[in-house]
Amino acid sequence: MTRTHHATPCFQLRLVADKDVVLGPGKAQILESIERTGSISAAARTLGMSYKKAWQLIDTMNRHFAAPVVATATGGEQRGGASLTPFGQQVLVHYRALVRQLDPAFSSEARELLALMGPRDAG
Repeated sequence: MTRTHHATPCFQLRLVADKDVVLGPGKAQILESIERTGSISAAARTLGMSYKKAWQLIDTMNRHFAAPVVATATGGEQRGGASLTPFGQQVLVHYRALVRQLDPAFSSEARELLALMGPRDAG
């Protein structure tokens, strides 16, 4: 069950292992935001989530993938920060490629499946 609401039907790709969503739209967003901001806390603020929630998402990914997806540096004179590891960048590239394959603008199968959706009841 998804926690998001979509006014129109759409596809969402999730990689699941055990009971964990290892990678999905939200985790991809946090990775992209870390890549842009260089910080877990800044990435979390950008997405309107707590630092703790962002760290939980990263921890889930780091536990399930073969290598860490995010590297962190502790503070000090240069201040701390976070960045995607080369492995994390690779994970994100492959995830985004798969998402594009589900995009109805590029996939006749996606368009055809969406066309089979019936009208929704208002109640």
